[in-house]
Amino acid sequence: MAWVEILIEVARDHAENLSDALMDAGALSVSVEDADEGTDAEKPLFGEPGMEITERAWERSRVVALADTDIDHAALVAEAAASIKLATVPSFTTRSVEEQDWVRLTQSQFEPIHIGKNIWVVPSWHEIPDPQALVLELDPGLAFGTGSHPTTRLCMEWLEAHAPSNLSVLDYGCGSGILAMVAKKLAANKVVGVDIDPQAIESANFNAERNQCDIEFSLPEAFGDTYPSTHQFDVVVANILSSPLKLMAPMLSGRVAEGGALILSGVLARQAEEVAAAYAPFIKLSVWQEREGWVALHGRRSSSNN
Repeated sequence: MAWVEILIEVARDHAENLSDALMDAGALSVSVEDADEGTDAEKPLFGEPGMEITERAWERSRVVALADTDIDHAALVAEAAASIKLATVPSFTTRSVEEQDWVRLTQSQFEPIHIGKNIWVVPSWHEIPDPQALVLELDPGLAFGTGSHPTTRLCMEWLEAHAPSNLSVLDYGCGSGILAMVAKKLAANKVVGVDIDPQAIESANFNAERNQCDIEFSLPEAFGDTYPSTHQFDVVVANILSSPLKLMAPMLSGRVAEGGALILSGVLARQAEEVAAAYAPFIKLSVWQEREGWVALHGRRSSSNN
């Protein structure tokens, strides 16, 4: 079976409402793209963890609706436009979407990833390249962290180089749970993961069970109830972004036990100095490694920091 994509360029103010209206009118799915994608006017649109996105569409947005080939596409667009009271029915173009084995196509885009000296991240549909390695079975999903991003790799490689054997580990901003699982497979005796996104917690629990890792994952409020602010960990790792990392400097530093290690990533090389400055009153941080413009910062808490 083949489908048709209906492409409609609209102003930012109408993109979200038109998307909902198209779904109500019978579209199979709808997405919103930057109409200026690939040009000098292209504009990134994203938010940081814990911070509300203020813009949910672009100045010139392209709404892309997937529909069956045998329906009246003009009538679909007209019905959607009328339901949100647009003054005129927007013009649109269409393009065919041929039937494919979408599962096989998607799976072909994800191969096993070799990280550090002895870590492999392997999708469930692939054979394990090295059964003697530290292997994580992990499929791409909603939560961030499959080992493909430089910041995730940096944190995994730090953990491998400083194996937390018999130590406690806190993974703050755990995403898929990948760093927590690496710590557990490197013989950490207790691992706790925290994330603000309930879907991430669900994903992390699923991945931990699949990989036979005993890890506690929770939202920040539940984490605080179980582990009061005085509770500290031997290793604290946070792979987030620079802005929230700076805001959380007192809290994350306070979670590091005396002599314990703090590892931060999600930091661009040009941001390293300002992030380190935010933590300077608590823990002295330095760049451990840099990759593709990203860095991992690390440091240890001395008794004088208490």
